[in-house]
Amino acid sequence: MKTVLLTLLALVAFAANSLLARLALVEGAIDAASFAGLRLASGAAILAVLVLGRGGRPAGSWAGAAALCLYAVPFALAYLTLTAATGALILFAAVQLTMVGIGLRQGERPAALEWAGLGVAVAGLVYLVSPGLAAPPPGGAAAMAAAGAAWGVYSLLGRGSGRPVATTAGNFLRATPLALAVVAVAGLGAGSVRITSWGALLAVVSGAVTSGLGYVVWYAALAGLTATRAATVQLAVPVLTAFGGVALLGERVTLRLVVASSLILGGVFLAVRSRPRIGESRPRAVPVRAGGRRVR
Repeated sequence: MKTVLLTLLALVAFAANSLLARLALVEGAIDAASFAGLRLASGAAILAVLVLGRGGRPAGSWAGAAALCLYAVPFALAYLTLTAATGALILFAAVQLTMVGIGLRQGERPAALEWAGLGVAVAGLVYLVSPGLAAPPPGGAAAMAAAGAAWGVYSLLGRGSGRPVATTAGNFLRATPLALAVVAVAGLGAGSVRITSWGALLAVVSGAVTSGLGYVVWYAALAGLTATRAATVQLAVPVLTAFGGVALLGERVTLRLVVASSLILGGVFLAVRSRPRIGESRPRAVPVRAGGRRVR
């Protein structure tokens, strides 16, 4: 039950993050590079206060920071040229391929019902975003695919983390200067920096609340999820985002949304409820190198 509740909270945070990014970027309240930089910086600030206030120290790794930066920056840049539907399809397809592929390589053997649930959920996602899809711009598609792969790696790096707050804080603190360097190159270099007070507020809320605190909850939830299940449950995020758009942005409820949502959530339920097979590996962190030695 603890894992279920943590997972639900994390998915709601992810959906809220998408809505905040859509409000900021689509309306032109802030440029993409500045949004990513402010998002990571505000996340780092709130998490550092939490960790230091409890007498602890930030942990994390440069591998986690690199994966976080490679997710946040391309994600923001991609939505300048991609529609929401096309971007969601590319992002979550990349997440699935990355997390399930690495999980299989590490020895996970999902049960048949888990595979069936994943298939049903993916079919629902494709059905949800398929109407009106056109060939996406190559640059935007490549950026979103890179963001999805990076998020998959970031998620797997957090499995088995015994200190989700300290780990997430350390990752954000390391990722912030990397993102600000991107802002300097992509933004100042091109003369395209635009930051309004509304755009800055959306970026800060996205970073401090739905990213920083949301990722802490996600890392805590990952301790009880296999790679395949962690990948599958994230397919519920587009559904939550769509209904958030209905409630907050005045978007319409359509029959397609209802049917697709039923497929996705039904598939997630099947995958999560399936019984682990004998020999299925336990959640563990992806090994990374730090100071010349392997850590987990």
